[in-house]
Amino acid sequence: MNNILAQIRDELKANTDQQIQKSFQRFFKGHVKYYGVKTEVVGKIAKKYWIQVKTLDKQTIFKLCEEFFRSDYTEEAFIVSFWLPNYIEHLEPSDLVTFRVWIESYINNWAKCDGFCNHTIGDLIQKYPESISEVKSWAKSKNRWLKRAAAVSLIVPAKKGNFMHEAFEICDMLLRDQDDMVQKGYGWLLKEESRRHQKEVFDYVVKNRKIMPRTALRYAIELMPKELKAQAMNKE
Repeated sequence: MNNILAQIRDELKANTDQQIQKSFQRFFKGHVKYYGVKTEVVGKIAKKYWIQVKTLDKQTIFKLCEEFFRSDYTEEAFIVSFWLPNYIEHLEPSDLVTFRVWIESYINNWAKCDGFCNHTIGDLIQKYPESISEVKSWAKSKNRWLKRAAAVSLIVPAKKGNFMHEAFEICDMLLRDQDDMVQKGYGWLLKEESRRHQKEVFDYVVKNRKIMPRTALRYAIELMPKELKAQAMNKE
């Protein structure tokens, strides 16, 4: 395991791009740890080593993923986001207990949160719909990234029109949250639900527009026609 970690980290270091290093930080408000490797290159490295890793037992694969998260490098977190969706046939609802610990312990920016949750947890929810109850419970956490995770884990299912009622339940719990990362997370979820359920999302926004933070509201109505946007933005 340590040999694989060392090889991957050597490749990441060898592919450092000075331009990426200079521009990477501007996408984040707080300090982030990164090598400065293009996302496309990180994906190729992840794919290359996944061929070796996918034959390992589940416990070892999870240990590798946790080591990547533990390092705090954003690119190493991206590798986890590539590997685990390709391991979906082996994932189970009980794995959400582990994933919750990872989010609480290691996730510290929106890129790590969204990269991990969109497909790994989103795909798991689609495969095991009963697991949505665990993800919904995250919205009650005090941890900002776990609250955002509750919303963004439904992004991919929402694009397909799934879990609309559960999405509204999560948004209800997050509705008054003052954290902009949480607001953007559930606003994004509403936006994606509006692709298939525009009327329902519009009605939800109008019903809650007097208490919904402006940031979340703007995200939620982004895909709607101008006339609906104007109505939604009118808080009178």
